[in-house]
Amino acid sequence: MLKREDIDNLATLARIALSEEEKEAFPEQLDAILSYVSEIGTVATIEDTTPRAGELRNVMRPDSDAHEGGEYTDTILKNAPQHEDGYLKVQQIF
Repeated sequence: MLKREDIDNLATLARIALSEEEKEAFPEQLDAILSYVSEIGTVATIEDTTPRAGELRNVMRPDSDAHEGGEYTDTILKNAPQHEDGYLKVQQIF
């Protein structure tokens, strides 16, 4: 059971003001909270299978299936409103 000094110290650390009635009820409430937390700790859990640091792997595909450069250039340039020397012409941004 908590002593009165412990309750005052906890209230000071938590920066809360407790009335005398609250100080009387505080030990029982705190014991109930702590017993509930300890009960939660005993609950069986599913095995944690999340990867730990160093176990992560690259999940991206290899670049071996990439298309050859310039394969779609002519098609894109045909659909562009303005183009010059194989490049799209756009308005100046700055």
